[in-house]
Amino acid sequence: MIDLYSWPTSNGHKVHIMLEECGLPYRAHPVVIGKGEQFQPWFLKISPNNKTPAMIDRDGPGGKEISLFESGAILFYLAEKSGRFFPTELLKRHDCMQWLMFQMSSIGPMLGQAHVFYKYGPDHHPREKLEVGIERYVRQANRLYNVMDLHLADREWFAAGAYTIADMAVFPWLRMPSFHGVEIDGYPNVKRWRDAIAERPAVLHALEVLKSNNRFVKHSDEEWDIQFGATQFAHRDASGKIV
Repeated sequence: MIDLYSWPTSNGHKVHIMLEECGLPYRAHPVVIGKGEQFQPWFLKISPNNKTPAMIDRDGPGGKEISLFESGAILFYLAEKSGRFFPTELLKRHDCMQWLMFQMSSIGPMLGQAHVFYKYGPDHHPREKLEVGIERYVRQANRLYNVMDLHLADREWFAAGAYTIADMAVFPWLRMPSFHGVEIDGYPNVKRWRDAIAERPAVLHALEVLKSNNRFVKHSDEEWDIQFGATQFAHRDASGKIV
């Protein structure tokens, strides 16, 4: 059994999708990031960077328990465990890995910053103080959409001629293009690819995981501080206590 400690974010949904696609048995436990549960000592033992998702596989390699953090590493582990959605042929395997790393190094960081500056930031700071960040990250978001649109012009999936963990990693980040200042109709190949994945039964089930925790209102000042402000960046000791 896999115990997944997660939240209905883009990074959380990557792993929810993979688990549903593979059919591996798991339990999803919410880590309420707006309340700071990611800083609790029990969670830091699994995820020292205090980020969701993280997981414990009670039946890991050789029957031994293993814990993992970082969504990309978890996807790779689950692909190895299940023998699915990650090619065995070497050239295709490297093709898949490079696009998984593209998501980890570019899509997540850049679109995540666009979310903060363009979508969430103006609720808590004067917009004129955010303009440099808004301009930079909205431009980065559109640049990346263009990279993906050109790549998908003559292929159905991101890598290896098949649906893989690379697709699962990118997809959740593109569900809400308006959050990062993107008009999806300007990127028809991305839209076609995204909409095809959204119709997969396993993906539909995955997006229901922890759905009751989805955010439909703006962050409170306390939540903002915990997730993006002083509390997020405070120095902590091994117990998670601010020092």
